[in-house]
Amino acid sequence: MRVLIVEDEPFLAEAIRDGLRLAAIAADIAGDGHTAGDMLSVNTYDIAVLDRDIPGPSGDEIARRIVASGSGMPILMLTAADRLDDKASGFGLGADDYLTKPFEMQELVLRLRALDRRRAHARPPVREIAGLRLDPFRREVHRDGRYVALTRKQFAVLEVLVAAEGGVVSAEELLARAWDENADPFTNAVRITVSALRKRLGEPGLITTVPGVGYRIGPPPGAGPGDADRA
Repeated sequence: MRVLIVEDEPFLAEAIRDGLRLAAIAADIAGDGHTAGDMLSVNTYDIAVLDRDIPGPSGDEIARRIVASGSGMPILMLTAADRLDDKASGFGLGADDYLTKPFEMQELVLRLRALDRRRAHARPPVREIAGLRLDPFRREVHRDGRYVALTRKQFAVLEVLVAAEGGVVSAEELLARAWDENADPFTNAVRITVSALRKRLGEPGLITTVPGVGYRIGPPPGAGPGDADRA
C-alpha cells in the first residue's frame, strides 16, 4: 500500500511516515496543497491522508479534486477539529474516514488497512494463493501451514504480488507501490528484494519472472520445482 500524507507540520508528518513504514506501508509527504496536487498528478496512491488546514489549496480543496477525478481513492481526514459539524462537513466533501489529533499510530494503521480492504470491495482480509496465506493485519505469512518470517519490505512486495491474484506486476509498479518517492527508479532494489523473498518462501518456487514484463505469484504451467526462481 502507498499513502500520501498531506500535513504541514514536518515533525508530525515525518512521525506518521516512519510509523507507517514500520507497518510496511509506503508513504510520501506533501507539506502544502500545491505540492499535494503535483504529487497526486504524477504518482499513484492507494489512500490520501489529509490535514484540512494546510497552506495553499486547503485539504478540503484537495479532497474535492480527488473526488472529482473519479479515481475512487479513499480519503482519511486528519485534523484537530473534533466538533460534530466539522466531521459532518468533512464527510460531505467525500472523506471516507475522519481521525482527530492527537491519535495513536496503531489506530491510524488499522483505519488505513480497513480503507484499503474496503477499496478492494470483496477482497478478503486474509488472502490465499498457491498454498500461500497472507494476513495484512497481523503481517503474517504462512506457506502450506509453515510460518514465513519476512522483512517489512519483503512483506510489502509480496502483498502487491498476492493482490494481483496471479497477474503480472511490473518492477516499476512494485517500486511505486512498495517504496516511497525517494526510491531511485534505476535501483536494483526490486530485483534484490524479490530474490530474497523467493529464498524466504522456499521451494518449489512461487514467484515467476516474466522476462521483460515483471513478476507473478505461481509457477508457470508445466514448470518443475525451482523453475519459477530463475531470474
